[in-house]
Amino acid sequence: MDIKQLRYFIAIAEEKNITAAANRLHMSQPPLSIQLKQLEDELGVRLIERKGKSMELTDKGNVLYNRALHLVNSVEELKIELQETEEGKRGVLSVGINTLPVTGFPEMLQSFHKKYPLVSIKVVQNDSLYLAEMVKTRAIEMAFVRLPLEHRGLTYHHLINEPFVFVSKKEANIHSLAEISHMPLIIPSSEGLGIYNTIHEAFSIQKLPLISIAECSDMQVLMEMVKGGMGATIVPKSVLDIYGNKSLYSTPIMDANLTSSLGVIWLEHHFVSAPVKNFFELVKESYRLSKL
Repeated sequence: MDIKQLRYFIAIAEEKNITAAANRLHMSQPPLSIQLKQLEDELGVRLIERKGKSMELTDKGNVLYNRALHLVNSVEELKIELQETEEGKRGVLSVGINTLPVTGFPEMLQSFHKKYPLVSIKVVQNDSLYLAEMVKTRAIEMAFVRLPLEHRGLTYHHLINEPFVFVSKKEANIHSLAEISHMPLIIPSSEGLGIYNTIHEAFSIQKLPLISIAECSDMQVLMEMVKGGMGATIVPKSVLDIYGNKSLYSTPIMDANLTSSLGVIWLEHHFVSAPVKNFFELVKESYRLSKL
């Protein structure tokens, strides 16, 4: 007994006539009669009672009809669900974001959810190094990360470069690292991670001291510390755009090639789910439009 036989039996049970059932199934009557006989022989019960040209279900036939209807419908639903999963209409979008802000990320998620409402969304926030490990272990499929980052075994797609800016509570005529080197700084991220290393490397290249009074990977907390007058900071411009306000002074750093590279990573040479592919296309479109 297979799904095809069950579909044949359902048609016979509903049409109550072999010829009508055969027409419905777009097949000739003799093969359909043979299929019914084989089904009854396999089950060892009579499923149909013939009354002239009409047919009626036996009590066993009625049981099989109800169960067959449920099974066939379940198979059809499974096919639809698998197809929707293949197209990215179902499944899970598991994505990580760096502790530095990703401009437009909430809006991208909202657009994705509106287009694919049956896809469940899982978002993890952490530093880029940890997110890369999560991608490698398949805990998440895709992550927004900041360079520098060791990404062997990962596919990296660059999205934008953005400059760092100097931010302080009080206005200061500061434009160079030499001028900043005399000020107490709150460093975004922490030792060993990308942004931290980028800032320290910039000072090291110019052989300048860096007065670090604190390290903080939570950008909202960091900016509150600056607002409170605890120290100044150097952050990618998007951090200032999201967490800054009119009470803070900011200026570009003119004499240092301080930039932050934002991109997305996923596991190289491995299966990538349709929801992630669809979200990635939305991300690329979003950043393309933001550059126009």
